[in-house]
Amino acid sequence: MNPLRNVRNAFKTVKHRKPSRIYCPRCASSNIKLSSSLDFWLTPQKYICFDCGYTGSIVMELEKIAEKENESA
Repeated sequence: MNPLRNVRNAFKTVKHRKPSRIYCPRCASSNIKLSSSLDFWLTPQKYICFDCGYTGSIVMELEKIAEKENESA
């Protein structure tokens, strides 16, 4: 099978989605931001929670179920 065809098919199936809200994995607060403006494009992502003080690269992303069901229809 043609590898280029596989790549094209993969990109066709990827849907653009709105950015989902992120939450702190420790306290579930939405008061969490990237630690600096250089994060994400120059250095690995590092988040800071302003409620519990969590610092790390892992965050929770939540999507509304209703939106996901509408996209499937």
